Amino acid sequence: MRKKASLLMGVTLLASVTLTACSTNNEPTSGSNSPAASTAVKEDTKPLDMSIVVSQVGEIPPKGNPMEEAIAKYTNTNLSFQWIPASAYDDKINVMIASGELPKLMKVGYIPTIISAMQSGTFWELGPYLKDYKNLAAQPQTYYDNIKVDGKLYGIPIYRNVGRAVIHYRKDWLDAAGLKVPKSLDEWYNVLKYSAESDPDKNGKKDTYGFMLDKNYNQGTASTLTRLSVAQGGPNKWKVDAQGNFTPEFLTDEFFATMKLFKRLYDEKLINTDFAVSDTTTIDKAYEAGRVTLRISGGNAQTMQTNLSKVVPNALIDAIGLEGPAGVRVPAENGNAGILAIPKSSVKTEAELKRVLTFLDKLLEKEMVNLINKGIEGKHYKVDGNFTLPLDTDADFKEVKPYRDSLIQRGEAYNMDKTMKQTDLFLKNNKLVSENDKYVVGNPALTLISATYTERGKELEQMITDAETKFIMGKIDEAGWKAEVDKWKKAGGDKLLEEYKAAHLKAKK
Repeated sequence: MRKKASLLMGVTLLASVTLTACSTNNEPTSGSNSPAASTAVKEDTKPLDMSIVVSQVGEIPPKGNPMEEAIAKYTNTNLSFQWIPASAYDDKINVMIASGELPKLMKVGYIPTIISAMQSGTFWELGPYLKDYKNLAAQPQTYYDNIKVDGKLYGIPIYRNVGRAVIHYRKDWLDAAGLKVPKSLDEWYNVLKYSAESDPDKNGKKDTYGFMLDKNYNQGTASTLTRLSVAQGGPNKWKVDAQGNFTPEFLTDEFFATMKLFKRLYDEKLINTDFAVSDTTTIDKAYEAGRVTLRISGGNAQTMQTNLSKVVPNALIDAIGLEGPAGVRVPAENGNAGILAIPKSSVKTEAELKRVLTFLDKLLEKEMVNLINKGIEGKHYKVDGNFTLPLDTDADFKEVKPYRDSLIQRGEAYNMDKTMKQTDLFLKNNKLVSENDKYVVGNPALTLISATYTERGKELEQMITDAETKFIMGKIDEAGWKAEVDKWKKAGGDKLLEEYKAAHLKAKK
Protein backbone atom coordinates (compact mmCIF):
# COMPACT_ATOMS: atom_id res chain seq x y z
CA MET A 1 0.00 0.00 0.00
CA ARG A 2 2.88 2.44 0.74
CA LYS A 3 4.21 1.87 -2.74
CA LYS A 4 0.75 2.55 -4.17
CA ALA A 5 0.34 5.67 -2.08
CA SER A 6 3.69 6.95 -3.30
CA LEU A 7 2.70 6.37 -6.89
CA LEU A 8 -0.66 7.96 -6.23
CA MET A 9 0.85 11.13 -4.84
CA GLY A 10 3.82 11.38 -7.16
CA VAL A 11 3.00 10.14 -10.64
CA THR A 12 0.87 11.85 -13.24
CA LEU A 13 -0.77 9.29 -15.47
CA LEU A 14 -1.41 9.93 -19.14
CA ALA A 15 -5.05 10.41 -20.10
CA SER A 16 -6.50 7.23 -21.54
CA VAL A 17 -8.65 8.89 -24.15
CA THR A 18 -6.96 8.80 -27.55
CA LEU A 19 -7.81 11.33 -30.22
CA THR A 20 -7.88 10.51 -33.91
CA ALA A 21 -4.73 11.02 -35.91
CA CYS A 22 -4.00 14.53 -37.10
CA SER A 23 -1.09 16.45 -38.61
CA THR A 24 0.47 19.68 -37.43
CA ASN A 25 -0.39 21.44 -40.68
CA ASN A 26 -3.32 21.41 -43.02
CA GLU A 27 -1.04 20.28 -45.89
CA PRO A 28 1.78 17.72 -45.59
CA THR A 29 5.28 18.95 -46.35
CA SER A 30 7.37 17.26 -49.02
CA GLY A 31 9.51 14.27 -48.19
CA SER A 32 8.59 10.81 -46.98
CA ASN A 33 10.25 11.41 -43.60
CA SER A 34 8.18 14.50 -42.82
CA PRO A 35 6.60 14.40 -39.31
CA ALA A 36 3.41 15.77 -40.81
CA ALA A 37 3.12 12.73 -43.00
CA SER A 38 3.18 10.40 -40.01
CA THR A 39 0.01 8.44 -39.27
CA ALA A 40 0.86 7.98 -35.58
CA VAL A 41 -2.06 8.63 -33.23
CA LYS A 42 -1.49 11.42 -30.77
CA GLU A 43 -2.60 11.38 -27.15
CA ASP A 44 -3.87 14.46 -25.41
CA THR A 45 -1.52 14.54 -22.43
CA LYS A 46 -2.47 17.98 -21.21
CA PRO A 47 -4.39 17.84 -17.91
CA LEU A 48 -8.11 18.28 -18.45
CA ASP A 49 -9.67 21.31 -16.78
CA MET A 50 -12.42 19.66 -14.75
CA SER A 51 -14.96 21.90 -13.03
CA ILE A 52 -17.36 20.02 -10.76
CA VAL A 53 -20.42 21.27 -8.89
CA VAL A 54 -21.62 19.13 -5.95
CA SER A 55 -23.58 19.64 -2.74
CA GLN A 56 -21.67 20.55 0.39
CA VAL A 57 -20.94 17.73 2.85
CA GLY A 58 -19.80 19.06 6.22
CA GLU A 59 -17.07 21.67 6.00
CA ILE A 60 -15.86 22.76 2.56
CA PRO A 61 -12.42 21.23 1.93
CA PRO A 62 -9.77 23.86 1.17
CA LYS A 63 -8.76 24.08 -2.48
CA GLY A 64 -5.61 22.15 -3.29
CA ASN A 65 -5.84 19.89 -0.23
CA PRO A 66 -3.95 16.55 -0.36
CA MET A 67 -7.06 14.54 -1.26
CA GLU A 68 -7.90 16.80 -4.17
CA GLU A 69 -4.29 16.87 -5.37
CA ALA A 70 -4.09 13.07 -5.30
CA ILE A 71 -7.29 12.70 -7.32
CA ALA A 72 -6.12 15.31 -9.81
CA LYS A 73 -2.72 13.67 -10.33
CA TYR A 74 -4.13 10.20 -10.82
CA THR A 75 -6.81 11.32 -13.26
CA ASN A 76 -4.63 13.90 -15.08
CA THR A 77 -7.03 16.74 -14.39
CA ASN A 78 -7.04 20.27 -13.04
CA LEU A 79 -9.85 19.91 -10.52
CA SER A 80 -12.07 22.78 -9.49
CA PHE A 81 -14.86 21.93 -7.06
CA GLN A 82 -17.78 24.22 -6.29
CA TRP A 83 -19.52 23.17 -3.08
CA ILE A 84 -23.11 24.42 -2.72
CA PRO A 85 -25.06 24.09 0.57
CA ALA A 86 -27.66 21.31 0.35
CA SER A 87 -30.46 23.63 1.51
CA ALA A 88 -30.04 25.83 -1.57
CA TYR A 89 -28.74 23.25 -3.98
CA ASP A 90 -31.69 22.57 -6.31
CA ASP A 91 -32.51 26.27 -6.64
CA LYS A 92 -28.88 27.09 -7.45
CA ILE A 93 -28.72 24.33 -10.05
CA ASN A 94 -31.90 25.60 -11.72
CA VAL A 95 -30.40 29.10 -11.93
CA MET A 96 -27.19 27.71 -13.42
CA ILE A 97 -29.11 25.75 -16.06
CA ALA A 98 -31.24 28.76 -16.96
CA SER A 99 -28.15 30.97 -17.34
CA GLY A 100 -26.18 28.38 -19.27
CA GLU A 101 -23.18 28.87 -16.96
CA LEU A 102 -22.46 25.23 -16.25
CA PRO A 103 -19.42 23.18 -15.15
CA LYS A 104 -18.15 20.13 -16.97
CA LEU A 105 -19.63 17.83 -14.37
CA MET A 106 -22.51 18.55 -12.02
CA LYS A 107 -24.52 16.65 -9.46
CA VAL A 108 -28.25 16.75 -10.20
CA GLY A 109 -31.34 15.05 -8.82
CA TYR A 110 -33.88 12.89 -10.60
CA ILE A 111 -36.53 15.59 -10.33
CA PRO A 112 -38.95 17.15 -12.86
CA THR A 113 -36.83 20.21 -13.68
CA ILE A 114 -33.74 18.08 -14.34
CA ILE A 115 -35.71 15.47 -16.28
CA SER A 116 -37.02 18.28 -18.50
CA ALA A 117 -33.48 19.55 -18.99
CA MET A 118 -32.36 16.06 -19.97
CA GLN A 119 -35.20 15.78 -22.49
CA SER A 120 -34.36 19.17 -23.98
CA GLY A 121 -30.75 18.24 -24.69
CA THR A 122 -28.96 20.09 -21.89
CA PHE A 123 -26.84 17.04 -21.03
CA TRP A 124 -24.97 14.44 -23.06
CA GLU A 125 -26.62 11.04 -23.51
CA LEU A 126 -24.13 8.53 -22.11
CA GLY A 127 -25.72 5.14 -22.70
CA PRO A 128 -23.98 4.40 -26.03
CA TYR A 129 -20.55 5.13 -24.52
CA LEU A 130 -20.66 3.01 -21.33
CA LYS A 131 -19.44 -0.19 -23.01
CA ASP A 132 -16.10 1.50 -23.70
CA TYR A 133 -15.37 2.12 -20.00
CA LYS A 134 -14.76 -1.13 -18.15
CA ASN A 135 -15.46 0.11 -14.63
CA LEU A 136 -18.60 2.06 -15.47
CA ALA A 137 -19.84 -0.87 -17.57
CA ALA A 138 -19.21 -3.33 -14.72
CA GLN A 139 -21.78 -1.79 -12.36
CA PRO A 140 -25.23 -3.41 -11.93
CA GLN A 141 -27.64 -2.31 -14.65
CA THR A 142 -30.30 -1.42 -12.04
CA TYR A 143 -28.33 1.67 -11.06
CA TYR A 144 -28.54 2.97 -14.61
CA ASP A 145 -32.10 1.84 -15.33
CA ASN A 146 -33.32 3.77 -12.27
CA ILE A 147 -32.23 7.13 -13.70
CA LYS A 148 -33.13 6.74 -17.36
CA VAL A 149 -35.37 9.27 -19.07
CA ASP A 150 -37.41 7.99 -21.99
CA GLY A 151 -35.12 4.97 -21.97
CA LYS A 152 -31.95 7.05 -22.27
CA LEU A 153 -29.12 7.59 -19.78
CA TYR A 154 -28.02 11.18 -19.18
CA GLY A 155 -25.66 10.79 -16.25
CA ILE A 156 -23.67 8.48 -13.99
CA PRO A 157 -25.29 7.74 -10.61
CA ILE A 158 -23.46 8.30 -7.36
CA TYR A 159 -24.04 4.65 -6.48
CA ARG A 160 -25.87 3.71 -3.30
CA ASN A 161 -27.48 0.46 -2.15
CA VAL A 162 -31.05 -0.08 -3.30
CA GLY A 163 -32.39 -1.79 -0.15
CA ARG A 164 -30.93 0.30 2.66
CA ALA A 165 -33.77 0.19 5.21
CA VAL A 166 -32.81 -1.75 8.37
CA ILE A 167 -34.18 -1.62 11.92
CA HIS A 168 -31.71 -0.37 14.56
CA TYR A 169 -32.88 -0.99 18.10
CA ARG A 170 -31.97 -0.98 21.79
CA LYS A 171 -31.41 -4.67 22.35
CA ASP A 172 -30.76 -4.13 26.06
CA TRP A 173 -34.18 -2.51 26.53
CA LEU A 174 -36.17 -5.09 24.57
CA ASP A 175 -34.34 -8.01 26.20
CA ALA A 176 -35.02 -6.58 29.67
CA ALA A 177 -38.72 -6.29 28.85
CA GLY A 178 -38.93 -9.71 27.19
CA LEU A 179 -40.00 -8.09 23.92
CA LYS A 180 -39.04 -8.89 20.36
CA VAL A 181 -38.52 -6.55 17.43
CA PRO A 182 -42.05 -5.89 16.11
CA LYS A 183 -43.43 -7.26 12.86
CA SER A 184 -47.19 -6.68 12.84
CA LEU A 185 -48.72 -3.24 13.50
CA ASP A 186 -50.11 -4.50 16.81
CA GLU A 187 -46.60 -5.54 17.87
CA TRP A 188 -45.27 -2.14 16.82
CA TYR A 189 -47.90 -0.50 19.02
CA ASN A 190 -47.02 -2.67 22.02
CA VAL A 191 -43.27 -2.00 21.76
CA LEU A 192 -43.80 1.74 21.30
CA LYS A 193 -46.23 1.90 24.21
CA TYR A 194 -43.78 0.09 26.46
CA SER A 195 -40.99 2.40 25.40
CA ALA A 196 -42.92 5.57 26.17
CA GLU A 197 -44.60 4.52 29.41
CA SER A 198 -42.40 1.97 31.18
CA ASP A 199 -39.30 4.08 31.83
CA PRO A 200 -36.86 1.73 30.03
CA ASP A 201 -33.85 3.91 30.91
CA LYS A 202 -34.80 3.78 34.61
CA ASN A 203 -34.28 7.49 35.24
CA GLY A 204 -37.69 8.03 36.85
CA LYS A 205 -38.85 10.34 34.06
CA LYS A 206 -41.31 9.94 31.22
CA ASP A 207 -38.87 11.06 28.55
CA THR A 208 -38.44 8.09 26.22
CA TYR A 209 -40.10 6.99 22.99
CA GLY A 210 -40.33 3.88 20.85
CA PHE A 211 -39.46 5.90 17.82
CA MET A 212 -39.47 9.57 16.91
CA LEU A 213 -40.49 11.23 13.67
CA ASP A 214 -39.18 14.32 11.94
CA LYS A 215 -41.06 16.56 9.52
CA ASN A 216 -39.93 14.41 6.56
CA TYR A 217 -41.46 11.26 8.04
CA ASN A 218 -43.65 10.74 4.96
CA GLN A 219 -41.46 12.09 2.16
CA GLY A 220 -38.99 10.67 -0.33
CA THR A 221 -37.31 7.29 -0.45
CA ALA A 222 -36.59 7.36 3.30
CA SER A 223 -40.25 7.83 4.29
CA THR A 224 -40.88 6.03 7.59
CA LEU A 225 -44.55 5.80 6.68
CA THR A 226 -43.75 4.10 3.37
CA ARG A 227 -41.13 1.79 4.86
CA LEU A 228 -43.47 0.49 7.53
CA SER A 229 -46.39 0.20 5.11
CA VAL A 230 -44.28 -1.80 2.64
CA ALA A 231 -43.23 -4.14 5.45
CA GLN A 232 -46.93 -4.75 6.07
CA GLY A 233 -47.45 -5.78 2.45
CA GLY A 234 -48.14 -2.40 0.85
CA PRO A 235 -46.67 -1.03 -2.41
CA ASN A 236 -43.64 1.22 -2.76
CA LYS A 237 -45.25 4.58 -3.64
CA TRP A 238 -47.36 3.09 -6.44
CA LYS A 239 -49.11 -0.18 -7.31
CA VAL A 240 -49.84 -1.22 -10.90
CA ASP A 241 -52.11 -4.06 -12.05
CA ALA A 242 -51.89 -6.25 -15.14
CA GLN A 243 -53.91 -3.77 -17.17
CA GLY A 244 -51.55 -0.92 -16.31
CA ASN A 245 -53.86 0.82 -13.84
CA PHE A 246 -51.96 2.71 -11.13
CA THR A 247 -52.96 3.14 -7.50
CA PRO A 248 -51.04 5.47 -5.16
CA GLU A 249 -49.82 3.94 -1.91
CA PHE A 250 -52.08 6.18 0.18
CA LEU A 251 -55.17 4.52 -1.31
CA THR A 252 -54.14 1.02 -0.20
CA ASP A 253 -55.35 -0.73 2.94
CA GLU A 254 -51.83 -1.36 4.24
CA PHE A 255 -50.88 2.30 4.05
CA PHE A 256 -54.06 3.53 5.69
CA ALA A 257 -53.69 0.98 8.51
CA THR A 258 -50.13 2.24 9.09
CA MET A 259 -51.32 5.84 9.07
CA LYS A 260 -53.99 4.96 11.64
CA LEU A 261 -51.28 3.44 13.84
CA PHE A 262 -49.38 6.74 13.68
CA LYS A 263 -52.56 8.59 14.63
CA ARG A 264 -53.09 6.31 17.63
CA LEU A 265 -49.49 6.85 18.72
CA TYR A 266 -49.94 10.61 18.43
CA ASP A 267 -53.27 10.59 20.31
CA GLU A 268 -51.71 8.65 23.18
CA LYS A 269 -48.52 10.74 23.11
CA LEU A 270 -46.41 7.67 22.38
CA ILE A 271 -44.43 9.58 19.73
CA ASN A 272 -43.11 13.12 19.77
CA THR A 273 -46.12 15.36 19.22
CA ASP A 274 -44.00 18.09 17.61
CA PHE A 275 -42.96 15.79 14.76
CA ALA A 276 -44.44 18.07 12.08
CA VAL A 277 -41.85 20.76 12.85
CA SER A 278 -38.93 18.62 14.08
CA ASP A 279 -35.81 18.49 11.93
CA THR A 280 -33.55 15.47 11.50
CA THR A 281 -30.78 16.92 13.65
CA THR A 282 -33.08 17.22 16.66
CA ILE A 283 -34.23 13.63 16.28
CA ASP A 284 -30.65 12.36 15.87
CA LYS A 285 -29.69 14.02 19.14
CA ALA A 286 -32.55 12.27 20.95
CA TYR A 287 -31.37 8.88 19.67
CA GLU A 288 -27.78 9.65 20.61
CA ALA A 289 -28.90 10.71 24.09
CA GLY A 290 -30.43 7.28 24.72
CA ARG A 291 -34.09 8.31 24.71
CA VAL A 292 -35.41 6.16 21.85
CA THR A 293 -35.85 2.41 21.35
CA LEU A 294 -35.65 1.93 17.60
CA ARG A 295 -35.65 3.50 14.17
CA ILE A 296 -35.97 2.34 10.59
CA SER A 297 -32.69 3.58 9.21
CA GLY A 298 -30.63 3.76 6.05
CA GLY A 299 -27.44 4.26 8.03
CA ASN A 300 -25.23 1.85 9.94
CA ALA A 301 -26.02 0.55 13.40
CA GLN A 302 -22.39 0.91 14.49
CA THR A 303 -22.57 4.68 14.04
CA MET A 304 -25.63 4.74 16.30
CA GLN A 305 -23.84 2.52 18.84
CA THR A 306 -20.69 4.65 18.82
CA ASN A 307 -22.57 7.90 19.35
CA LEU A 308 -24.85 6.44 21.99
CA SER A 309 -22.00 4.82 23.96
CA LYS A 310 -20.52 8.26 24.64
CA VAL A 311 -23.64 9.08 26.69
CA VAL A 312 -24.87 5.65 27.80
CA PRO A 313 -21.79 3.37 27.99
CA ASN A 314 -23.80 0.20 28.66
CA ALA A 315 -26.33 0.70 25.87
CA LEU A 316 -26.50 -2.13 23.34
CA ILE A 317 -27.63 -1.52 19.75
CA ASP A 318 -28.48 -4.30 17.32
CA ALA A 319 -29.72 -4.47 13.74
CA ILE A 320 -32.36 -6.64 12.08
CA GLY A 321 -34.22 -6.73 8.79
CA LEU A 322 -37.48 -4.84 8.28
CA GLU A 323 -39.90 -7.72 8.52
CA GLY A 324 -43.69 -7.88 8.41
CA PRO A 325 -46.29 -10.64 8.51
CA ALA A 326 -45.17 -11.90 5.07
CA GLY A 327 -41.45 -11.74 5.76
CA VAL A 328 -38.81 -9.13 4.92
CA ARG A 329 -40.11 -6.45 2.53
CA VAL A 330 -38.11 -3.30 1.87
CA PRO A 331 -38.99 -0.41 -0.44
CA ALA A 332 -36.40 -0.19 -3.20
CA GLU A 333 -34.61 3.14 -3.17
CA ASN A 334 -33.30 4.89 -6.25
CA GLY A 335 -29.81 3.44 -5.99
CA ASN A 336 -28.05 6.77 -6.02
CA ALA A 337 -27.24 9.87 -4.01
CA GLY A 338 -27.56 12.05 -7.07
CA ILE A 339 -26.50 11.91 -10.70
CA LEU A 340 -23.30 13.28 -12.22
CA ALA A 341 -24.37 14.83 -15.52
CA ILE A 342 -22.21 16.33 -18.27
CA PRO A 343 -23.57 19.58 -19.80
CA LYS A 344 -23.22 20.05 -23.55
CA SER A 345 -22.63 23.79 -23.17
CA SER A 346 -19.33 23.24 -21.32
CA VAL A 347 -18.26 19.93 -22.84
CA LYS A 348 -18.63 20.77 -26.50
CA THR A 349 -16.98 17.88 -28.35
CA GLU A 350 -17.21 14.11 -28.26
CA ALA A 351 -13.46 13.94 -27.66
CA GLU A 352 -13.82 16.05 -24.51
CA LEU A 353 -16.84 14.02 -23.43
CA LYS A 354 -14.74 10.89 -23.60
CA ARG A 355 -12.08 12.48 -21.41
CA VAL A 356 -14.72 13.31 -18.79
CA LEU A 357 -15.99 9.72 -18.93
CA THR A 358 -12.40 8.52 -18.56
CA PHE A 359 -12.12 10.65 -15.41
CA LEU A 360 -15.26 9.02 -14.00
CA ASP A 361 -14.07 5.54 -14.99
CA LYS A 362 -10.72 6.11 -13.26
CA LEU A 363 -12.53 6.97 -10.02
CA LEU A 364 -13.56 3.29 -9.92
CA GLU A 365 -10.01 1.97 -10.25
CA LYS A 366 -8.45 0.44 -7.13
CA GLU A 367 -6.19 3.36 -6.33
CA MET A 368 -9.06 5.84 -6.44
CA VAL A 369 -11.57 3.57 -4.68
CA ASN A 370 -9.15 3.22 -1.77
CA LEU A 371 -8.32 6.93 -1.72
CA ILE A 372 -11.92 8.18 -1.94
CA ASN A 373 -13.14 5.73 0.71
CA LYS A 374 -10.23 5.73 3.16
CA GLY A 375 -8.09 8.75 2.40
CA ILE A 376 -4.30 8.84 2.38
CA GLU A 377 -2.30 6.08 4.02
CA GLY A 378 -0.40 7.32 7.07
CA LYS A 379 -2.65 10.34 7.43
CA HIS A 380 -6.18 8.93 7.48
CA TYR A 381 -5.57 5.18 7.87
CA LYS A 382 -2.90 2.53 8.37
CA VAL A 383 -2.51 -1.03 7.12
CA ASP A 384 -3.07 -3.80 9.68
CA GLY A 385 -2.46 -7.19 8.06
CA ASN A 386 -5.26 -7.88 5.59
CA PHE A 387 -7.22 -4.87 6.79
CA THR A 388 -6.81 -1.15 7.31
CA LEU A 389 -7.53 0.88 10.42
CA PRO A 390 -8.62 4.53 10.64
CA LEU A 391 -6.11 6.88 12.23
CA ASP A 392 -8.11 10.07 12.67
CA THR A 393 -11.90 10.01 12.49
CA ASP A 394 -12.16 13.79 12.65
CA ALA A 395 -9.77 14.18 9.71
CA ASP A 396 -11.71 11.51 7.82
CA PHE A 397 -14.96 13.40 8.37
CA LYS A 398 -13.53 16.76 7.30
CA GLU A 399 -11.11 15.73 4.56
CA VAL A 400 -12.28 12.41 3.08
CA LYS A 401 -16.05 12.21 3.55
CA PRO A 402 -16.84 15.19 1.24
CA TYR A 403 -15.26 13.29 -1.68
CA ARG A 404 -16.57 9.91 -0.58
CA ASP A 405 -20.13 11.25 -0.59
CA SER A 406 -19.84 13.30 -3.78
CA LEU A 407 -17.87 11.13 -6.22
CA ILE A 408 -18.72 7.73 -7.63
CA GLN A 409 -17.54 4.64 -5.73
CA ARG A 410 -19.11 1.49 -4.33
CA GLY A 411 -16.88 1.01 -1.32
CA GLU A 412 -16.14 -2.60 -0.49
CA ALA A 413 -18.49 -3.81 -3.23
CA TYR A 414 -16.11 -2.88 -6.06
CA ASN A 415 -12.32 -2.71 -6.42
CA MET A 416 -11.41 -2.01 -2.79
CA ASP A 417 -7.98 -3.44 -2.02
CA LYS A 418 -7.90 -3.95 1.75
CA THR A 419 -11.17 -3.42 3.57
CA MET A 420 -11.40 -1.44 6.76
CA LYS A 421 -11.38 -3.52 9.92
CA GLN A 422 -14.90 -3.18 11.25
CA THR A 423 -16.93 -4.30 14.24
CA ASP A 424 -19.26 -7.29 14.10
CA LEU A 425 -22.22 -4.90 14.31
CA PHE A 426 -21.02 -2.90 11.30
CA LEU A 427 -20.53 -6.09 9.28
CA LYS A 428 -23.92 -7.42 10.33
CA ASN A 429 -25.61 -4.20 9.22
CA ASN A 430 -23.86 -4.31 5.83
CA LYS A 431 -24.84 -7.94 5.35
CA LEU A 432 -28.48 -7.08 6.03
CA VAL A 433 -28.36 -4.29 3.45
CA SER A 434 -26.85 -6.65 0.87
CA GLU A 435 -29.44 -9.32 1.60
CA ASN A 436 -32.19 -6.72 1.21
CA ASP A 437 -31.59 -6.80 -2.54
CA LYS A 438 -33.55 -10.07 -2.53
CA TYR A 439 -36.53 -8.49 -0.80
CA VAL A 440 -36.85 -5.03 -2.32
CA VAL A 441 -40.22 -3.84 -3.59
CA GLY A 442 -39.81 -1.62 -6.62
CA ASN A 443 -41.60 1.61 -7.46
CA PRO A 444 -43.26 0.95 -10.84
CA ALA A 445 -43.56 4.67 -11.60
CA LEU A 446 -39.94 5.52 -10.83
CA THR A 447 -38.84 6.31 -14.38
CA LEU A 448 -42.21 7.01 -16.00
CA ILE A 449 -42.68 10.46 -17.50
CA SER A 450 -45.87 12.40 -16.78
CA ALA A 451 -46.54 15.94 -17.96
CA THR A 452 -48.78 16.48 -14.94
CA TYR A 453 -46.06 15.37 -12.54
CA THR A 454 -43.49 17.55 -14.28
CA GLU A 455 -45.75 20.59 -13.98
CA ARG A 456 -47.49 19.95 -10.66
CA GLY A 457 -45.92 16.89 -9.06
CA LYS A 458 -44.53 18.66 -6.00
CA GLU A 459 -47.81 20.46 -5.43
CA LEU A 460 -49.79 17.21 -5.64
CA GLU A 461 -47.38 15.45 -3.29
CA GLN A 462 -47.61 18.31 -0.82
CA MET A 463 -51.41 18.09 -0.81
CA ILE A 464 -51.24 14.46 0.29
CA THR A 465 -48.37 14.75 2.78
CA ASP A 466 -50.16 17.67 4.43
CA ALA A 467 -53.37 15.65 4.59
CA GLU A 468 -51.52 12.71 6.17
CA THR A 469 -50.15 14.98 8.87
CA LYS A 470 -53.59 16.51 9.49
CA PHE A 471 -55.09 13.04 9.85
CA ILE A 472 -52.41 11.82 12.25
CA MET A 473 -52.78 14.96 14.37
CA GLY A 474 -56.58 14.64 14.43
CA LYS A 475 -57.26 17.83 12.48
CA ILE A 476 -59.32 15.81 10.00
CA ASP A 477 -61.16 12.51 10.43
CA GLU A 478 -61.61 9.69 7.90
CA ALA A 479 -64.25 11.65 6.03
CA GLY A 480 -61.91 14.63 5.92
CA TRP A 481 -59.13 12.40 4.65
CA LYS A 482 -61.32 11.13 1.82
CA ALA A 483 -62.24 14.71 0.96
CA GLU A 484 -58.54 15.62 0.71
CA VAL A 485 -57.96 12.65 -1.58
CA ASP A 486 -60.83 13.81 -3.78
CA LYS A 487 -59.22 17.25 -3.99
CA TRP A 488 -55.98 15.59 -5.04
CA LYS A 489 -57.75 13.67 -7.78
CA LYS A 490 -59.47 16.78 -9.16
CA ALA A 491 -56.29 18.87 -8.92
CA GLY A 492 -54.45 16.52 -11.27
CA GLY A 493 -54.23 13.18 -9.50
CA ASP A 494 -56.63 11.46 -11.90
CA LYS A 495 -54.73 12.88 -14.86
CA LEU A 496 -51.49 11.65 -13.33
CA LEU A 497 -52.89 8.11 -13.11
CA GLU A 498 -53.88 8.21 -16.78
CA GLU A 499 -50.46 9.44 -17.86
CA TYR A 500 -48.62 6.84 -15.80
CA LYS A 501 -50.78 4.11 -17.33
CA ALA A 502 -50.06 5.33 -20.87
CA ALA A 503 -46.32 5.61 -20.18
CA HIS A 504 -46.24 2.18 -18.55
CA LEU A 505 -48.02 0.46 -21.42
CA LYS A 506 -45.83 2.25 -23.95
CA ALA A 507 -42.67 1.09 -22.12
CA LYS A 508 -43.89 -2.51 -22.18
CA LYS A 509 -44.24 -2.58 -25.97
